[in-house]
Amino acid sequence: MFSRVPPFNPLYLDAWILYGVGWAALIMGVYAFAHAVTQRADAFTAAERLTKPAWLGITGGGAFVLMVFQLSSPGGMFWLAGVVAVMIYVVDVRPKLIEIQRGPRW
Repeated sequence: MFSRVPPFNPLYLDAWILYGVGWAALIMGVYAFAHAVTQRADAFTAAERLTKPAWLGITGGGAFVLMVFQLSSPGGMFWLAGVVAVMIYVVDVRPKLIEIQRGPRW
């Protein structure tokens, strides 16, 4: 996964930024999958989103792809697809699930 750590040199700042973005994306993917696991199945349908097994597959697959590929590797396109899948869950589905499960607010 992240076997090639860039040398500690200011000339490799871009490599260090990509290294940090890769780790941040992987952490976000694992978080999205863990969040999807802990939610109730009926909340997904109440939020008018895909079913829980579908989102478990999407976020789990996204986290797996983020773990296997890197942005700077030949599989960078798969890495981008994994990031998009995970971010759709985090930005769109997760807030709706929280709103549905919290109930109406005054």
